[in-house]
Amino acid sequence: MMIDPHTYAESFLPEDEVKRNARAVGEEMGATDATAGTGAYLKHLAHILSAQSVVEIGTGSGVGALWVLEGMLASGTLTSIDNEMEHSNAAKNAFLDADIAAARFRLITNPAMEVVTKLADRAYDLVIFRHNPEDLPFAMNEAHRILRSGGVFVIDNFFGEEKVSDPAQRDPKTVALREAGKSLKNQVDLWVTSLIPVGDGLLLATKL
Repeated sequence: MMIDPHTYAESFLPEDEVKRNARAVGEEMGATDATAGTGAYLKHLAHILSAQSVVEIGTGSGVGALWVLEGMLASGTLTSIDNEMEHSNAAKNAFLDADIAAARFRLITNPAMEVVTKLADRAYDLVIFRHNPEDLPFAMNEAHRILRSGGVFVIDNFFGEEKVSDPAQRDPKTVALREAGKSLKNQVDLWVTSLIPVGDGLLLATKL
């Protein structure tokens, strides 16, 4: 039986038991987690960047972070920010199950945009946004501030459940995603952008 290319890509690198368990916990909580295909891509991206310092805005149940940590330098630290303590606790349990050293991650539970303002300038290799799209105008500016030159800002779930490409869809979250895409691709003096059709869409912007 023929498998469509998207399904094939999503299952190309299978998830281990820890990720599958974390994903199941996330589904019970209603958390937003990276798909397997997205996680695999982010792992690869972290490896290409030799990522030492990563920020994830939107922890979910920790699935995305598990993938990214595999691609980062062994000495690297991932900072994951979420508004919900339940999400942070689920991620912490997943990291413990994966035997990830406590020094390799920081889990912060506070309003995400407030936390980002406290992060250091030009100190991060990768910033992953998996949060309320209506915060994107602020998040994009902060990402540019905290990323090193050549660092990458990623908007996960950029397709917005396939609404972004449909001009008739005008709800606030869809409009925010659409406007973020326009803004990033038009700021050619600040970013180099590309759109990857994996998961629910990954918009990548590399800081010049």
